[in-house]
Order: sequence, then structure tokens, then C-alpha cells
Amino acid sequence: MVWRFFSRIDPRRLALVTGTMPVFQLTHEPTFPNPMLATEDGLLAIGGDLTQARLIEAYGRGIFPWFGEEDPILWWSPDPRMVVFPEEFKVSRSLRRTARGGRFTLTSDMAFEKVIAACADVPRAGQDGTWITAEMEGAYVDLHRAGYAHSVECWEDDRLVGGLYGVSLGACFFGESMFSLQPDASKLALWALVEQARLWEFRMIDCQIHTDHLASLGARSISREEFLRKLEDGLRAETRVGAWHLEAGILDGSSTS
Repeated sequence: MVWRFFSRIDPRRLALVTGTMPVFQLTHEPTFPNPMLATEDGLLAIGGDLTQARLIEAYGRGIFPWFGEEDPILWWSPDPRMVVFPEEFKVSRSLRRTARGGRFTLTSDMAFEKVIAACADVPRAGQDGTWITAEMEGAYVDLHRAGYAHSVECWEDDRLVGGLYGVSLGACFFGESMFSLQPDASKLALWALVEQARLWEFRMIDCQIHTDHLASLGARSISREEFLRKLEDGLRAETRVGAWHLEAGILDGSSTS
């Protein structure tokens, strides 16, 4: 089963930005309006670009981009916001058995471009195409090369069978997408991220929008206001810029590097 890690709001061909609800038009300056001014569905602004400076500013304000292939760039700050607090992550017995079985190897930042490409290419039930456009893919690869975007990979022998990617600022990780080609592969990648985040005393992992699957793993929804307060607190920590490496044995009995 292919599972999309961070599901998104479907704008239905941008009915929200054609005059039915007020949104902000961005200028060439990498700045954003107050995220508390977003629409009921979380849409805040339209336009701008996907430069490194703008993306870092966006995530630092609790805002993320999402738009379709033929759409302008849209910026979102939903309310409520789903997050994983590392200490609340739930691991099933079956997932522990999978980790201890030694079938999979986990790494970080060893194959970022392959992970984001797989997230874009893997077919997903109920979805026509992908929101990870070539423009989005290129922007996050650039952010990875600058040391702000990271991936966790799950390997079976030498084959990449699962993984996730996102952005990290301060003591916060902002998840973008996940893919899985084998049962439990994506869950192992997420678990590894959670355990590494716990070791580094991260405040939270942003999951953006509620899904029942994420809720079953311990994620929960908080208000935008609370999210922004926790984000402000997390940004007081120094950002871990550069390639990440998982601690050895990050999961019980599993192999990491």
C-alpha cells in the first residue's frame, strides 16, 4: 500500500483565489502576511517564488507552499495543524518486530533526490498526478544542498523502498511527503526521524493536515495559534544545517547510518 505521509487540501482549481475569499498577493520581497490572517481553509497568499530565502521565511512563519501543475504558487497556514510530538509517537508491536528483523536499513540524507523523485512519481489512490511539480522538486533539492532540507531513507538491500523528506529549522521539522514500496518502510523512516528528533530535543514534527493514519501513530491536531507559539519556541534553538546522520541503532535492532 502506498501511503501519502502529509496529505493536502484540494483547492478545486483555485476557487478560493478567484475573488470568493480574500488572499494576499506576494511581491518580489521574500516576506509574508501574518499567518493568522489565512482563510478558513488555510490559504494565506498567492504568487512569489520558491527561492531559498522565501522558503526559509515561510517555514519560519508556519507557512508552506502547495499548488498544482497549472496553478500559481499558493501559500498555506491551516488551522488546526497536525503535529507529532516525539515523546507521543506510538509504535506498534508489529512495527517493532519489523525493525528487529533486520530486513531494512535506514539512512539520512543519503538519497534526497531519489526520495523526492519517488514521492512525486509513486501513484497514489484517489490522486490524479502530483503536487510535487518539477519547480517544487528543484526548489527543495536546492534547499537540501544548502543544508536545510533532509530525507530519511529505508533500504531493502540496495533498493530504496521508502522514505520521507522535509525542512528543518531550529528544533522543528516540517514534513513534506513520504512514500513506501514495501509494508512498514515509510513507518520505519518516520519512526527513525522521530527518534533522532527526540535525541536532538526537537519540539515537534509538523504534519500539516489531519489524517487518521497519522493520528494512529500519535500525531494530533493543535490550533494554529498554539502551533505558532511552539514554532517560535523551537526556532530559538540552533538550526542543524548540513547533512544529517542517524544515530547507530536508532531503532531496536535495525541498521542505520
